Amino acid sequence: MFISLRKTVWFFVVFLLLTKSEIKAQNDSVPFRLFVQNGTQLNALHLHFPGAVQDFYTGLQYQPYWITDAAKDNLTLLLTAIQKASQNGLDPSDYHPGFVTNSDVNTMGLKSREDSFAAEVQITDAALHYYHDLVYGNRIPEFSYKGIPEVDHINMLTNEMVLAFKNNIFPVWQQRDRAKLPEMKLIELQIKALQDIIAQKGFSEVLVSKTTADHTNTNLLLKMYYWGLDSVLVSDITEKQVKTNLKFMQRMFNLPDDGKLGSATLKALNVPVAVRLLQLKLALNYYRWLNALSNHQPVIVVNLPATIFQVVQQQKAVMSMRVIVGKKSSPTPTLTSTIHEVVLYPYWHVPYSIATKELLPSIKRNPDYIAKGNYQVLDKNGKIQDPYSIPWKNLSAQYFPYTIRQSTGCDNALGLLKLNFDNPFSVYLHDTPNKDLFRLHSRFFSHGCMRMEKPMDIGKYVLGKNAVAVDTLSQKGCLLHKEPVHVPVMKRIPVVVWYNPVGMDAMGNLVFYEDIYQKFNWPKN
Repeated sequence: MFISLRKTVWFFVVFLLLTKSEIKAQNDSVPFRLFVQNGTQLNALHLHFPGAVQDFYTGLQYQPYWITDAAKDNLTLLLTAIQKASQNGLDPSDYHPGFVTNSDVNTMGLKSREDSFAAEVQITDAALHYYHDLVYGNRIPEFSYKGIPEVDHINMLTNEMVLAFKNNIFPVWQQRDRAKLPEMKLIELQIKALQDIIAQKGFSEVLVSKTTADHTNTNLLLKMYYWGLDSVLVSDITEKQVKTNLKFMQRMFNLPDDGKLGSATLKALNVPVAVRLLQLKLALNYYRWLNALSNHQPVIVVNLPATIFQVVQQQKAVMSMRVIVGKKSSPTPTLTSTIHEVVLYPYWHVPYSIATKELLPSIKRNPDYIAKGNYQVLDKNGKIQDPYSIPWKNLSAQYFPYTIRQSTGCDNALGLLKLNFDNPFSVYLHDTPNKDLFRLHSRFFSHGCMRMEKPMDIGKYVLGKNAVAVDTLSQKGCLLHKEPVHVPVMKRIPVVVWYNPVGMDAMGNLVFYEDIYQKFNWPKN
């Protein structure tokens, strides 16, 4: 358990008074410099950012900071922030808890110059680690392919903290209101609200089993209270009010808001509050990562469980649309990459597995399937072959020395436009001739690629001054057997395809998404 802030600060004040002569000796930069530069000693302290700690003290000319009288107020600010880290989706135990929260003075080990030096650098490491996690997140989203190099934010943060101490503005620096994505602010508020609910006397997780959406369903009313929909539990709440609240919760859990307690709604309602907190904390740290990435450049973001595409720039979504992504049996992979070109009138090169498992049986029954589907058969040299001259019955998934591609036209599976970005999965963002699927609530239908609801809008956005090419495309419409047109983008735009369990809808409300690909192993209770 945490000792009180007053007790922690009292300990340091007493320690400083009792070891005044020792501190004076410690202010000599030579022994402290030797301590900081000794990699073996630092490794023994299990620092999270040992290199950054060394850089920090290089910037301070190897003068100790935290163990001086001048740092008492700033130390109080730091300890206060760390003790409240859970409100920000962080774990206080990540930041040297054995030192910061130890309630037994005798076990602190601050009896020699070396021990004091060790305490000094541990506090610095805790500060760097905490503020790094607060701004950039403590967990990078998981990607099956990383086509964008990770940015090392700790160097910039270290330099900022050095300047804050040199200019005596640490209180202002550590409390400044950093620009945030709206999802971050929303999630932070919800984390605080749920933590307050859990901390209430008598709180317990409850299961909703009754399917009546009225005042008699006590556990349902309790769940609504947990999520802040009623300030108190009332026995005279009307059925209309209960259904209104239930519809709000259904939208929050990304379900059709029919006001009925069906199986999907019951399943979402009965996810424990503690698990929802874990989801919120993970999502918050993911958004911190995205916030840093999108702060100075636009980023295309596809959240797979949400089936939503956005262009995010400077803490807001400047474009949003629905997408269709991979089925459970053929999930779209998570990745980062950069858009390098827009292809107008794209060919669809049918993936080998689809060609052999789905198309080949139909072609064997009737080779006319090739022409009717606007397909072409290419040999290994890329030359178009006469489909009637190919012994289809001799081919199989084990032996298929051809490539099938679909030519341009109104029935082309890629529609009129696709965005190309490097990745090892042969997936891309593209148009589709089947627009009706975008009206569905659940949109998991593809073999892995991502179909965009408004492809022309994003095509013009990424092409910038060359957007006239998309305007011409829209005017001409689909053309049969048109050669693809490759238009390079003027500036490469990062694309992030991630799997985030929480987001925000168009109305600014929090939304939890179903773990459709079963990537997370949340506790059951």
